[in-house]
Order: sequence, then structure tokens, then C-alpha cells
Amino acid sequence: MEIQIDIPDNKIGDWAIESFEISPQQSTFSVFTYKHRTPSPGKYKRLRRNGTVIMSNTPAEISDFIQFYYKAKGNVLINGLGLGVCLKAILKKESIESVTVIEKSEEVIKLIAPHIKDERVTIIHADAFDYKPPKDIRYNAVWHDIWDNICGDNLPDMTKLHRKYGKKTDWQGSWCKYECKRYST
Repeated sequence: MEIQIDIPDNKIGDWAIESFEISPQQSTFSVFTYKHRTPSPGKYKRLRRNGTVIMSNTPAEISDFIQFYYKAKGNVLINGLGLGVCLKAILKKESIESVTVIEKSEEVIKLIAPHIKDERVTIIHADAFDYKPPKDIRYNAVWHDIWDNICGDNLPDMTKLHRKYGKKTDWQGSWCKYECKRYST
């Protein structure tokens, strides 16, 4: 699956959207041991905070949310907007009725939200741990993607979010949870 991001390069505060390219030579090197994280040659976009890459629209990043993509239908919630790659992917599905996105950074919202033109989307400026979903709503799927790196230290937060939304959803997942578990052992 390929997700093109049509957002111009821009910077607001600590956050920046940048275009970049991975050459065929660069694609032969991967800092990750998992096959799906190997970079593919091509032109991409990335989101940086203070110079650190937080996410991109590379195939490796897309493969991270593929299970959520297949589970997503009806009403869904995404914790973490990022570049909007996951959001853009699920909005292609006719079975999506509404998407609530919780994003902690107002700067990220200012960079990304103006480029999202879909009436099914509601973006809320809030922290995923503090946000209180309406009592009368149930989500068909929830995706948690608020971490900057793959690290076993993320597991307690993942557990908190899964407990918080456990009774509000039919299915939920967290970005790179399996990999975080592997790194923590």
C-alpha cells in the first residue's frame, strides 16, 4: 500500500514537514532487524520534532498500521495524528463512518489539519491519556500511535491506553507493540 502525502514542506514551532528521498543504495541499509522495516527507494514525506524524525509515509511506516487498516470500519478513534498517513489510508474505505483523531500537539494540528478535507473526520487537541470520549459512543477500532520510537519503555503507556479504551471498542492496537515487547525482553 502506498500513501501519498500532499502536504507542502513547512515548519511551525518545533515541528517540520520535509520531503526526502531514499536512493536504491540507501535502501540496502536498515537499522532495524525486522524485514518490514527495511527502507524502500522512493520519494517520501517525514515529520520531525526538533530535528528528530517522528514518522514518515515510507512502506515500513505503513506496514506498522496495516492490521488497524483491516480492522477499521464504522466509528474509529486514532490517538496521534502525525502526518495523517494512517488517517488517509482508512478514509479510502467506504465502511468508515467517522474518525476521531486525538492529537496532543497544536503545532502538528496546524501543519496537517488544513489538508484534511473529509467531513467524517474530527480532530481534537488533547492528550490521549486525558481525553474522555463521549459516554454514548462505541468505536469499532482504536489505534494508538503516540510514541516517537520503538522501545520497551512504551509498554506501560500502551497498557494504560488499552485499559482506558477496552470497554469502548471492539478492537484496538498500538504502534509497534510487538517490537516493543521484543526489545523489552
